[in-house]
Amino acid sequence: MKVSTEELNRATLARQLLLEREALDPVEGTRRIVAIQAQQAASPYIALWNRLVDFKAADLDAAFLDGRLVKATLMRFTLHAVHRDDHLPLHTAMQATLRGRLTQSRAGGLPLGDAHDLIPGLLEFTAQPRTNAEIEQWLGEQGDIPGKDVWWGLRSFVPVLHAPTGGPWSFGQRPQYVAAPQPSPYSEELATEALKTLVWRYLEGFGPASMPDVAQFASVHRTRAKAAIAALLDQLIVLEGPAGEQLYDVPDAPRPPAETPAPPRLMAMWDSTLLAYENRSRIVPAEYKSVVTRTNGDVLPTILVDGHVAGLWRPTPAGIEARAFRRQPAKVWKALRSEAESLTTLLADRDPTVYSRYNNWWSKLPSGHTRMLTS
Repeated sequence: MKVSTEELNRATLARQLLLEREALDPVEGTRRIVAIQAQQAASPYIALWNRLVDFKAADLDAAFLDGRLVKATLMRFTLHAVHRDDHLPLHTAMQATLRGRLTQSRAGGLPLGDAHDLIPGLLEFTAQPRTNAEIEQWLGEQGDIPGKDVWWGLRSFVPVLHAPTGGPWSFGQRPQYVAAPQPSPYSEELATEALKTLVWRYLEGFGPASMPDVAQFASVHRTRAKAAIAALLDQLIVLEGPAGEQLYDVPDAPRPPAETPAPPRLMAMWDSTLLAYENRSRIVPAEYKSVVTRTNGDVLPTILVDGHVAGLWRPTPAGIEARAFRRQPAKVWKALRSEAESLTTLLADRDPTVYSRYNNWWSKLPSGHTRMLTS
């Protein structure tokens, strides 16, 4: 079966709960969409507000606090919020990649074996939440070890979670780390099995997708992604993409018709939907890719119109402002205004100027059609 570009777009939106908000709690919502980019503490809240009926920020606070949802360094070496049951297989699947990152890091010149020898004691030490400074001091007490450099190398590899620290979005600017309840021991066999789980979960949340898409999302070498797909092939559906490429999918996953309506949305910074593919044109038109993703890697808060990035938004003291890259009909602006009013309510008790530290990029945007959505 051949699928079109627009059918791929609608499949992604359906699985990411962006065709219609669903009546789920934040825990089940996160499990459904698999992984939420969480470099900026507010983004998981805005991501779930976009997807869930009657989303309440306090419910997400509670899920982070009691550990039903966890925040940790995972795919693409970036922070993600995931269901607690997903953390172990996702982290284990990335062990080879993370070990490579440790090898390449500036871990104080410490040999890889010596760095690994520190991990059991470090996990004991982080049985309760610890700050960067506390961990660096502990490492320095283990011998002639430059604690800051070693921790820089270890922290994306060691199975630790970010501990909630309070504040408007559960996690503040100064992270604290706590050992994961199920540390992921390394072995090639375990990592290989876990990668199959990661591939399956990825396809559930973002499929259909190609082998390069899988490798890009999972931050693994293409040979590993290819082997994981081959091991699952008798359980997967194989499709032909718009350019004749081979795509893979899980059975019975939604693939709505291309003409399925897609309502406008105000997306969070770094929303996973924009980042989950090697070829991002499924959601991000090629001409806007360099506008949406800055040279330093920041992925800006976007506007989706008909399922595709069509502009950007930002909070200002006067309200939420939007810039569309192309002229939009009145009905789109009306829908965006309704979204902005709902988002303003969410932000009011938390951080009305969310993302404002990134406002320097606004003056560098190409010309477009700018409107205040709220006032």
